[in-house]
Amino acid sequence: MENPYVKQFPDLMAGKKMLYVHGFASSAQSGTVARLRTVFPNATVIAKDLPIHPEEALSLLYKVCEEEKPDIIIGTSMGGMYTEQLYGFDRICVNPAFKIADTMQEHGMTGKQQFQNPRQDGVQEFYVDKPLVKEYQAATEKNFAHATDEGEQQRVFALFGDKDDLVHTRDLYCSHYTQDIPFHGEHRMNDQSFMHSVVPVIRWIDDRQEKRERPVIYIGVETMKDSYGKPASSVQKAVRILIEKYQVFFVAETSEDAWLTEYIGVPAWHHQITTHRRDLLYGDYFVQGQGARGKEQGVELMATPIEFGSDTFKTWEDIIEYFSRLGGQ
Repeated sequence: MENPYVKQFPDLMAGKKMLYVHGFASSAQSGTVARLRTVFPNATVIAKDLPIHPEEALSLLYKVCEEEKPDIIIGTSMGGMYTEQLYGFDRICVNPAFKIADTMQEHGMTGKQQFQNPRQDGVQEFYVDKPLVKEYQAATEKNFAHATDEGEQQRVFALFGDKDDLVHTRDLYCSHYTQDIPFHGEHRMNDQSFMHSVVPVIRWIDDRQEKRERPVIYIGVETMKDSYGKPASSVQKAVRILIEKYQVFFVAETSEDAWLTEYIGVPAWHHQITTHRRDLLYGDYFVQGQGARGKEQGVELMATPIEFGSDTFKTWEDIIEYFSRLGGQ
């Protein structure tokens, strides 16, 4: 059966290398590796089974980075902790376990453990004792050592699930970096959280690497809500479609950060504009409610107006169809 959440993006990360760093008790055969290879069919996805001992794992990762020179590194949980230490590369840390030694002791991750995914060496079990926990404690103490180096602040993003009941390190991350993004999801990603939260960040990184400039669409937040303050029909679908081809910004007279975080999620991160002067925003298209242009005051937008609720654009499905015909122009 076709997966309704997973979609392929052949042009995104095309010809590039993506390194995935798996979490504790996992392997290079994790479901995230399969997702990456499905969603980005023209990228090379590199994944290695990490040794249990952290120093050995980091040595392997440093070697892989030196030999492969990945264009982007994505690490989850323990892998996010390692990924932060791979300085000099664009990287995404998802629910990073910066206090993994504490996590091991608090959540019964000591003693005999089973690998969750098959490993190349065929080993299925391993043992976590006090000396190994101390090794992980020493490894986490090396995090953030180069966070203040030139360029590092812009090269690392961290995503934190709002339903993560295992790892809580956002405050620690924010004490060293600025690019922290909440997302709707648990500790382990599923198809939906991956597509809606991780893929947009990968798109931002790919755009920056390629110096790609997309046409700009502004959306008035008033067009996005129904009479109960909930998302209007098809507006979330529209945003997911539009961000594939356009730079999308959300405009309101007062902060709508909480609403956008709740209902739009990662695509709204740092894409909200609060202003009373929409006529000063220069872009390609502006979706806003009827009457919002202020024609009676002679105010004109510096973008092609799309009047939501008009005969031409009565619904968000009409807007989706319009931009689908434009094909990214």
